[in-house]
Amino acid sequence: MRRLPKQQRGKQRVEKILDAAAEIFLEVGYEAATTHAIASRANTAVGSLYQFFPDKSALFHALEVRHVERVRAMWVKFNTPTLVQLPLRLMVHTLLTAAAELLEQPTSRVIFVQFFTGPQLFQTIDESFTAEAVNFTASLLKQRNPTLEDEQCSLLAEVCVHCSNTLILMSLRSDEYHRQRLVQQIEELIVSYLSPYIEDELLHNKVMKIMKCPECKSEQLSKNGHRHGKQRYLCKACGKQFPQDYAFRGYSAAVREQCLDLHRGGMSFREIERQIGVSHNTVIHWIKQAGDFDIHKNHPN
Repeated sequence: MRRLPKQQRGKQRVEKILDAAAEIFLEVGYEAATTHAIASRANTAVGSLYQFFPDKSALFHALEVRHVERVRAMWVKFNTPTLVQLPLRLMVHTLLTAAAELLEQPTSRVIFVQFFTGPQLFQTIDESFTAEAVNFTASLLKQRNPTLEDEQCSLLAEVCVHCSNTLILMSLRSDEYHRQRLVQQIEELIVSYLSPYIEDELLHNKVMKIMKCPECKSEQLSKNGHRHGKQRYLCKACGKQFPQDYAFRGYSAAVREQCLDLHRGGMSFREIERQIGVSHNTVIHWIKQAGDFDIHKNHPN
């Protein structure tokens, strides 16, 4: 940039110019875009644009920086124990949904597409940024299953990132209907690929190792069947039998909100149970608590 705006009005003008640049680059491509068209879209004089940006390459560079900041903010948001403790499918779905929402924004969409079609334009983003994405994904996998070797985590993450990027690029070149179908298939692909390494049962067994009997605090536990859809446990030390709720204190707020959102989107109770792994009775209970339950519209089929 030629200069940084100091007043709020100047900062808002720069944001409008960048928004307009992203839209124009997306519509006609970088080569066909002009600073006059960008200024017109931003409802500002081209002279005002030149106060901040000497040419369209400077605009593109600023969009790079903006995209990187948004992606890293997303990584910080999701690099938490709450995400790692979700069922595998829900964890993958949450990450893919966030990525899809990010790419709905013209800035991130044009930068993402251009990186694979015209990388020579970039000044900030290179293959090291993809490596950051791999490292972020590997960190999540390692948190979910600490028994995995670091090298294996990195390999799994590399496959997930590159497969996802390729299919997402294809989806962005498709119509809305086909795009949604491809994104759904990415989820199926990643879940199937990762299941042998970080499936829910592996996470469950890891958590059970640190569970304690509510009666004698012993860690010597074993599974003891199911009752009312809940896993039960038997303490080998004192013989105490207790349900899953003693150890897990219910589902996280993220799981609850995800189930509510799926229900509001029209998904049935049974389908939510199949997709997320939460009993349909629990989902009905949450919906009643949220005040969304109507006996004439809702049924557990």
